[in-house]
Amino acid sequence: MVNRKNMTDVLVTLLLVVAVIAVVYFLVKKFSVLVVNAILGLIALFILNFFHVMQWIGKPDLGYSIATVIICAVGGIPGICILILLSIFGITI
Repeated sequence: MVNRKNMTDVLVTLLLVVAVIAVVYFLVKKFSVLVVNAILGLIALFILNFFHVMQWIGKPDLGYSIATVIICAVGGIPGICILILLSIFGITI
């Protein structure tokens, strides 16, 4: 006959393994979204400066300062949009 303590230990272990896998899956999923967003933001910054899009509206290019790259890497597409709006309003970073 199977000992109840052993069966309870196995069930608790299985539940903990499932919980750990769920947490790791959630973190990897969120991290991958952040990485993709950062890459898209940096690509958008490069395209914006390469084609001199800001000069089309009479403003200087954003450039590649440390602050600009960090904002694009952390903020992604919304970060580049904020930088564009700040540049249009005359606030440089």
